[in-house]
Amino acid sequence: MIWMAIPLFSYSEDYLWWNIKHGWEPGKPGWRNFMHITPGYLGPNALSVPEVKKGVVQQGSNLEFGLDFHFRNGDPTQDISAKYYRSFAEGKIAIELYGVVAEHYAMSDFVRDERISRDFDGKGFANGDLYFATLVQLVKGRKFPDTMVRMAGRTASGNQLEGARYSDYPGYFFDFSFSKSYAGRNEKISFLPFASFGFYSWQTNDELNLQNDAFMYGLGTDMKWLHWTISNSLSGYSGYKNERDKPMVYTLDLKHQLANKTIRLQYLHGLRDWTYRTVKLSLILNLQKQ
Repeated sequence: MIWMAIPLFSYSEDYLWWNIKHGWEPGKPGWRNFMHITPGYLGPNALSVPEVKKGVVQQGSNLEFGLDFHFRNGDPTQDISAKYYRSFAEGKIAIELYGVVAEHYAMSDFVRDERISRDFDGKGFANGDLYFATLVQLVKGRKFPDTMVRMAGRTASGNQLEGARYSDYPGYFFDFSFSKSYAGRNEKISFLPFASFGFYSWQTNDELNLQNDAFMYGLGTDMKWLHWTISNSLSGYSGYKNERDKPMVYTLDLKHQLANKTIRLQYLHGLRDWTYRTVKLSLILNLQKQ
């Protein structure tokens, strides 16, 4: 049995299986050139659709910790995420730092081969990219809708490119978001329609087109009642390469405000290219009064 296991171990370790599967031979481009750096060919956290903003810089600071469960045939994934938020200048400017701390994945052979992954068993752990963003309030409390601009960057800190989990390339995006609050007949209820548009760009492995550029969009509405907020939104972005680079996501977001913390439950349903069904459970610790 040991004698039989040695060739199998070597077969997986020296990537001979990958060379045969994908027809690689000496002299051909490296394995990175075979992969697709798009949301449809990577893990759920690699090039996910950014959260839709709502035209307002919230005052205060908080820490958010989340447990995320991504469901998809052939790639069930679980991760721990974290976010830090802090506003300055009486709510005119804010910063965000967020990302996936740790991710566990288990790909089927079909998904592994479709993504041209070199992770032989398709199972393991990864850490995610770090995002950093600056939010600036442009208009607030006028006849014109509240308006905010977000400028964000993404590092290449995520590992496991061989496992097709993260891109190992940087990116950035910026967008403008708008909203207008309306009170219901019952003063305890209010509605907040919101929309956004912007631009998303990320580096790829295509030597002729080193980056993919995308139009980014989002729209939705909030309903607030006492300490509860329920939000529905549709968001996504559209790359130009037509390689599963046009993800679209529906998001249901439920928040319950307590004394100094907020409990948050989200459901994300991938409608195009990003094909996961995701449940996120988060605890937000309010460090400063909002």
